[in-house]
Amino acid sequence: MTSIGIVGAGVAGLHLGLLLRQHDVPVTIYTDKTADQVAGGRLLNTVAHHHHTLERERALGVHHWDASEYGYVCHQHSIVGTPEPLRFRGDFDHPSSIIDYRLYLPRLMADYEERGGELVVGPVDLDEIDRLGRRHDLMVIAAGRGPIAEMFPRRADKSPYDRPQRRLSAGIYQGIAYSEPKGVGVHMSLGHGELLELPIYSKQGFATALLFENIPGGELERLVDLRYEDDPAAYDRTVLELVERHYPALYERIDVDAFGLQGPDDLIQGALTPIVREDYVRLPCGTYAIAVGDVHCVVDPVNGQGANSASYSAWVIGQAILDDYGFDEQFCRRVAREREAFVHGVSDWTNLVLNPQPHMVEVLMTMAQSKALCDEYTRNFNRPDRQWQAVATPERAAAFIARHATDRDVAVA
Repeated sequence: MTSIGIVGAGVAGLHLGLLLRQHDVPVTIYTDKTADQVAGGRLLNTVAHHHHTLERERALGVHHWDASEYGYVCHQHSIVGTPEPLRFRGDFDHPSSIIDYRLYLPRLMADYEERGGELVVGPVDLDEIDRLGRRHDLMVIAAGRGPIAEMFPRRADKSPYDRPQRRLSAGIYQGIAYSEPKGVGVHMSLGHGELLELPIYSKQGFATALLFENIPGGELERLVDLRYEDDPAAYDRTVLELVERHYPALYERIDVDAFGLQGPDDLIQGALTPIVREDYVRLPCGTYAIAVGDVHCVVDPVNGQGANSASYSAWVIGQAILDDYGFDEQFCRRVAREREAFVHGVSDWTNLVLNPQPHMVEVLMTMAQSKALCDEYTRNFNRPDRQWQAVATPERAAAFIARHATDRDVAVA
């Protein structure tokens, strides 16, 4: 009987493992942390799950945090640095949600084991992957850095950057009132960076995650190097001062006396370089290995698409496993072809947003004047392949805008 090995117990590995167990396919997930270690560890990310990902959760029977209660329904945009500050709103057709992965992943790890999936905890290196390839018919690599990721060559044609485009600081904070209607705040301070204000359900209940996307060399960059442990009060005060100066639409909803980071484990700081790697490799043992998630495609979190892309990609792999007759190079090419538009759409669109060309700026500025355009752009967070089709070139962006040329009602937040 077919046996699948998965390296990594993140969203991609678990969604794939759960899908295969739903169809009684033997599967083993290899991970370096137990569920308790994940639950008790540092903040992993601040990722949103959009409707298409939530639909997969429902199909898998793991939608434990119903979006009607835990979700949000719109993007609340604000831009400063323009001649006049701009505020406008784009609405979803269906809610998205943000659940702290220290709650999410352990719960799905338990679901996976309850359904007969094998979970092996321990370090996995490059040599170990080849050894595991002798035990399984296919290896899916959903986690790993350094040599493990580098076993999949970089695609220069899809990887325009050789260094991080933003320096990142993400934390969970108290003392922030949610917007009305409840949504993600997409705040821009031109020349300095972006701030994503994210209504998250955390280990301490409902709170707000702030993801600062800081342009290297700008004033906001110091948030990445400021150590919370050295002086928590000074850290909170600095964040508050910078939010007041650069993101006033958020500052208006902060209770300054209650504002602060939840705790030292609720903060991550750093940077990443966007990259797309080849889809698959043949291991020395002869088994094929397919990359998924960050091993395949690293995107900056400014568009909140990484986890959704990983889940989608895992689902494509799972459906192909259930449908195909073997796990040779033809199988791997099929997977690459079927997920390409979505995964590359995420990457191409996100890379454009990091350094927007004039036509992308025109789309954003027109969104402030056209509710219909803003809503379509927002709904396309569920269809990044369609979003990329809309903004890929000046001609396409002009056609995207023209579709709503007679609908220039102001998209007031």
